[in-house]
Order: sequence, then C-alpha cells, then structure tokens
Amino acid sequence: MRPLVRTAALSGYVELSRSLGLDPQPLMKRVGLDAAGLAVQDRWISGAAVVHLLELSAAAARHEDFGLRMSEFRRFSSLGPISLVLREEPDVRSALGLMLRHEHMYNEVLHTRLSERDGLATIKVGLDLGEPLEHRQATELAVGAFHRVLLGFLGAHWRPLSVCFTHPAPADTGTHRRVFGSTVEFGREFDGIVFYAGDLDSPNAMSDPQLRTYARQYFEAIAVPRDTTVPDRVRELIEVLLPTGRCSIEQVARSLGVDRRTVHRHLAQSGETFSSLLNATRVQLAEQFVANGRRSLTEIADLLGFSAPSAFSRWFREQFGCTAREWRERRGQTAEH
Repeated sequence: MRPLVRTAALSGYVELSRSLGLDPQPLMKRVGLDAAGLAVQDRWISGAAVVHLLELSAAAARHEDFGLRMSEFRRFSSLGPISLVLREEPDVRSALGLMLRHEHMYNEVLHTRLSERDGLATIKVGLDLGEPLEHRQATELAVGAFHRVLLGFLGAHWRPLSVCFTHPAPADTGTHRRVFGSTVEFGREFDGIVFYAGDLDSPNAMSDPQLRTYARQYFEAIAVPRDTTVPDRVRELIEVLLPTGRCSIEQVARSLGVDRRTVHRHLAQSGETFSSLLNATRVQLAEQFVANGRRSLTEIADLLGFSAPSAFSRWFREQFGCTAREWRERRGQTAEH
C-alpha cells in the first residue's frame, strides 16, 4: 500500500491558494481529493496525491515557494494527538525524539533522522512516495514545518546554522530569506536543518511537569504501532466517512491511493471484505451511539451513513434482534441495576 498522510498535511492549503488567486477545488479534484474532506483533520489520504497537488498548485500560481508558504500555516495541532505530548516533554531533545519515533502516526511519507556530531545537530528530511514524483514543494513544506517546531521550542529569535535543500534556488529567494534568514543554502547533499547540538538540551518552556505523566499515559493509550494493517486503515476510513454519506469502497480506495481491486485483495488476505468491515464498524458505533440517550435515532442514522431512518431501523433489528428504542430502554434498565 502506498504511504498516507493525515489531511492536516494540507492545513492552510485552501487559504493560501485563494490568496494567490487559485480555485483549490478543481486542483484537488485532479488528484482525487475533495476540499470538503479537509474539515476532518484525522482522515488519511494518499501522500502521493498531496505531493502532486502541491506541485500543480505551485505551477498554477507561478510561485516556486508555494510549499514553504504553506509551512507558515503549521501549528503544533497539525501533528494530531502527539502534539499534546510534545508540549509537555522536558526538553527539545526529548520532544524531537518522540516526534520522530512516532512519525508514522501523522505522516507515512516522511522519513526524518536526527544526528549529532562535533557539537552540531542535523535534521535530515526524506520522502518515501512509493513512486517517482517531483517533490520540491513537499520537501520545502516539511523542512519549513520542522523549522517552525524548533522555533516553537527555542523561541522566535532562534536561528539555525543552515537550512539545506538539494534542489536549485528559485528565481526569487525572498520568502526563503524571510522564513530562514540568510542561512538557507541550495544545491546541497541533503534536505534539512543544521544547528548547535546544545540547543537540544534547551528546556521546553511550554512544559508543565505536573501534566507530563498524564500526557504520556494518554499517548500510550492511543499510540498506533508502525505496522498498522490494511484492515485497520480501512476501518479508520470507514469511521471517518460514514457521517459524510460517501462511505464506499471507491472512496476508501481513493483515500488510500490505490484502486478498489487492490483494497479487495488486501482485505481478502486478512479474511475480510469491505462489507464485513463496514457492518462491523456500524455495529460497534451503533452500540456507542444508541447507548447515549442524548442522540436522537434520526441523528444516529445519519452518523452511520444510512440514507433514511427506516433503513437504519431495519438494519438495527437485523443485527440486534430488537428495535433501537427497545435496545436503549433495556440498556438503561441494566445500568440502573
């Protein structure tokens, strides 16, 4: 399966595109993405589609600094749940180490390494797309995002020793100089950031020692292993797509960056089908939603992706042997005892 990224990887894309005179929706459609889907930051989408989109947008806007401009929209929250833990790490070294070890939780395309030698620390950024693609914009977005993370820890006045890119310089380096200062270099042997290793031992000013243990416990409960299976990915996408009313094998395949046959083949190897996972996910969610008396059954039908409450009612009776209302009443009586 091709690597995926969270939709948060496109944070600021719509705003930046419009500010440069672009209509983002047609560009996103060209790569199989939907602007409306960006509202759900934890949805996983094709990394290759995102990389291709950035290149198309840079060309359409005639701005070679498109990816770097997007990095200026980055916030800690763009990293997802791991951002809550990073804020409470005691120092920069610990925070970066955690961020890189669990990189797969927010971006499967990124492969970043941190090394130290002769008093210098180097963050090297690599991209694994599963196919040959031009990725200048994605690289500059990634390096710019790491630069912003370091600024968040070390303060707005911090400056790296050098910011390196393997590609040649753009015709106009104004944005690069504004973001990185005079330390940016092009045509180097790697993409990344070089700074004093002593900066890694700087205390994290955002950290609250009393919250650190709670943050770690929370993260350990939600941490996803690197070897997440295809059925796991499909279940996550089904849960995200159900409330949109567009939960189909075609939409899931598009989000994974493959065709529907590939999804079917991987699921079959695990003894699953798309229908079985869809139904199992609905059963699990239905138990949670119906048990919550504050949700109406009509609302639950929408959340589970049914076209009408009557369709939800028939499905629920088939699965649970009673109506949703009866199930809710029985659950309430059990809770009282």
